[in-house]
Amino acid sequence: MLSTDLLAFYRRVSQQLLTVVDVETTGHRASGGCRVIEVSVLQATLSEGIRQQQTHLVNPQVPVPEMITRFTGIDQAMVEQAPLAKDVWHLYLPLLNTGVLTAHNFAFDYAFLCAELAQLEIAFARSPNEQLCTVILARLMLPDLPSRSLPDLVRHFQFPVGHSHRAEADTIACWLLAERLLTEVQNETDETLLPRFAKQWLPLGDAATILGCSGKQARSRLEKAGVLPRFVGRYKTPMYQRGSVERTFLESAEPTQLSWL
Repeated sequence: MLSTDLLAFYRRVSQQLLTVVDVETTGHRASGGCRVIEVSVLQATLSEGIRQQQTHLVNPQVPVPEMITRFTGIDQAMVEQAPLAKDVWHLYLPLLNTGVLTAHNFAFDYAFLCAELAQLEIAFARSPNEQLCTVILARLMLPDLPSRSLPDLVRHFQFPVGHSHRAEADTIACWLLAERLLTEVQNETDETLLPRFAKQWLPLGDAATILGCSGKQARSRLEKAGVLPRFVGRYKTPMYQRGSVERTFLESAEPTQLSWL
């Protein structure tokens, strides 16, 4: 999606009800037998603020690893006293099925929601137009920050929230971040926002999506256009700046490809 389309999407989202969710889990993979041990859902709008929030510990009926206890503060004794998943998730469905579903690192929370509800034989899906990832939004709006992790953003903005890696506090932090950034999206001009978007660094896969080709073809096209990556992280992942990728697309696009812009 080009920056102009992203800006239109975020401006539309900023007018809607946000359903912010956070889950704490026994591990990192929803497909690997890991389970939710805490969930919190908050609903809010920019015009009214927080309307409601509810939070529950969940008995996953599997062991809580010591690493997770150190990370979250949630231990085995706490979840053994909590209600079972089948008694919790029905309380959340009315909220989860309304508003723009929002999370920090959306794919993680969404995968666990789908997995938990599937175990109860409840089909759950939200369309891309009803999803908001505040990590992606932060990468666009805050391209110069070294980290967009939620704890780091809480410290950066000095949000008044509780202990990180607990569902209630992280849901509030995610809402405060969305509120701050979407308010800027509402109030700032295109001329201010689009240059910020252009500074975002994209992995090759996202660059290829913008260019409408394979990763190998994207790398070749960008090299020919003089767009060089920077290599980040332990595995030296190539990253390309959004503005340069979009410029490459626009310079090579046929008029029919631009008719929708």
